[in-house]
Amino acid sequence: MITLYGIKSCDTMKKARTWLDQQGIEYRFHDYKREGVPVDEFAEHLRQLGWDKLINRRGTTWRKLPEAIRDNTNEESALSLICEHSSLIKRPLLVVGDQRVLGFNSDQYADFFKQLS
Repeated sequence: MITLYGIKSCDTMKKARTWLDQQGIEYRFHDYKREGVPVDEFAEHLRQLGWDKLINRRGTTWRKLPEAIRDNTNEESALSLICEHSSLIKRPLLVVGDQRVLGFNSDQYADFFKQLS
C-alpha cells in the first residue's frame, strides 16, 4: 500500500500526485487538513526520519511559532507540535511499507520506484 501524505492545495503535492498519476501508480492520498495527523503513524515517521527532517523549518508556520517553542522543539515535543500544526510537516511524505520519501523530485521518485520493482 502506497500512501501520500500532505495538503491538497500545496503546489509540491500537486506535482507529486501528477507524477504518480502519469506513471499509473496507485496510491492513497491522506490530506492532513481533512483527515488529521495519524498519531501512531507519525510517531514512527518521526522515529525513522527524525524531527529535524520531518518538520519544515523554512515555512511560514514554523516562523510564526513563538521563539521559545522553536528553540525547544525536540524529538519528544515534535509529535504534539505537528498534530497541532499539520502545516509544519514537510510535504509530500510518500510511504511504501517501511520506506519513506520526503519531499518531491521526479528523479528521486523514479529511482525509488525503480528500486521497488
